[in-house]
Amino acid sequence: MHRIIRLIHRDLGYLAFGLVVIYSISGIAVNHTFEWNPNYVIEKEDKALQSDIDSLGSDSLIAAGVLVDLGIAAIPESIFRQSPTKIRIFFENQTINADISKKTANIETVNSRKVFRETNYLHLNVPKGIWTYVADALAISLLLLAITGLFMIKGKNSITGRGKWLTAAGILLPLIYLIIYY
Repeated sequence: MHRIIRLIHRDLGYLAFGLVVIYSISGIAVNHTFEWNPNYVIEKEDKALQSDIDSLGSDSLIAAGVLVDLGIAAIPESIFRQSPTKIRIFFENQTINADISKKTANIETVNSRKVFRETNYLHLNVPKGIWTYVADALAISLLLLAITGLFMIKGKNSITGRGKWLTAAGILLPLIYLIIYY
């Protein structure tokens, strides 16, 4: 029986390795969303507008004046006039908020955060479908790894020795946290 437990534990460990790495990276990233955005790098930059842009002009004319002033040659995807003197200019990964009366522009650039965005995509089960079953299989594998891990070692460090105290601590930690904070 001990041989079968070791075989299950070893082979499940090999199979689960890649998924555990993905879920671990994503888990750490998602745990810290209050400190950073794990999916995107967002950069904001304030710039002064030098030209006098006529607020009576059309949305396109005002946007063109702002873009020339900022040295941006790209064609915007859309333009939105918030007020007679404020305009928003949208690009694929960038938004410009300009106030022509104050001669200011705020440029916000959004780029994907490599590796983290992809791991979060899988961890949060965005694809659904078959990926749900892959994630379920990982959860079952982790459960089996935890159970078989209890019986891997014989002797004083086994579940009947030192292992029982470590197992109890591992069970009590989340329970105590829930009692105190939930």
